[in-house]
Amino acid sequence: MNVQETLQERGACYGDFTDHAAIAQSLQDIMRGTAGWARLDPVKRQALTVIADKIARILNGDPEYTDNWHDIQGYARLAEERLAQ
Repeated sequence: MNVQETLQERGACYGDFTDHAAIAQSLQDIMRGTAGWARLDPVKRQALTVIADKIARILNGDPEYTDNWHDIQGYARLAEERLAQ
């Protein structure tokens, strides 16, 4: 599969990248603008950043595409496993 074919396939699942980027950046701007963001370590920040990206894909593309929902669970689990106990 060449790059163009990959982009077409992803576009069918995630929608137009420009629209996706706008949604993802808006979500991330909101998160970074909260007082709580400063309290997070890099693992929690990155997990939330990627989760916001997955949410943007769901909102902009196919909400029935299982992979996005599965990935959200995975990134939440990665953060949970690293919580200070």
